[in-house]
Amino acid sequence: MEENIGLKFMRATELKRLSPTDQMKGMEQPPLIKGRGRADYCLHLPDPEGLEVKSNDLIKAFTERRSIRSYADRPLALPELAFLLWATQGVFRDLGQATLRTVPSAGARHALETYILVNRVEPLRPGLYRYQPLEHTLLIENEDPELRDHITAACLGQKMVEGSAVTFIWTAIPYRMNWRYGERGFRYLHLDAGHVGQNLYLAAEAIECGACAIGAYDDQEMNRILEVDGVEEMVIYMATVGKKEKEAGDD
Repeated sequence: MEENIGLKFMRATELKRLSPTDQMKGMEQPPLIKGRGRADYCLHLPDPEGLEVKSNDLIKAFTERRSIRSYADRPLALPELAFLLWATQGVFRDLGQATLRTVPSAGARHALETYILVNRVEPLRPGLYRYQPLEHTLLIENEDPELRDHITAACLGQKMVEGSAVTFIWTAIPYRMNWRYGERGFRYLHLDAGHVGQNLYLAAEAIECGACAIGAYDDQEMNRILEVDGVEEMVIYMATVGKKEKEAGDD
């Protein structure tokens, strides 16, 4: 019986099949982050260390974490968004040729980029932004008022996208990882996405928000919306975040 695509991928990326990588060949490593591109405005974010978050022990955070798809019609404050961004890609040490961040990454390659669809974050205007982790800043990518509808449609009509305060969209730049690990690096991209997603869930709990990861989306359409080519950069994971709705009896 012919192997399916998933098994073929696993076989093709086994260690014994790998050729010398570009790093082994002495080729220059790719940039640690994506450049500013056409964005001409940069918003400096509040220092996440100044945000007061509720105390939550680790076991409680694990057991209370849930995928929440319905959110209150209340905005996030900019310091809360800054905290979520820092918790999922924040840099706490710049080593020059690599960075140490709040999430693990194979070989400290950190091949993910963070885009956010802002619906309700004060005082930001709705639109698509991109996080610059080395500077802890946001770049404005797209302020099309129909953007939310387009992204909701690309997520197969999942209403939590349009109801969220913010939707995280992570892209992967494969060569940033494959420079060191060759084709096996594609495995690590997906592992890194999982690390980032879990950090978002736990950080959301700390600011009384809910989160829900999204794996069901039209790949080509999401790449088109973000204006990435699906080869050198591609959407790999998404998640919505919003304030939790108060339950009966809550003050």
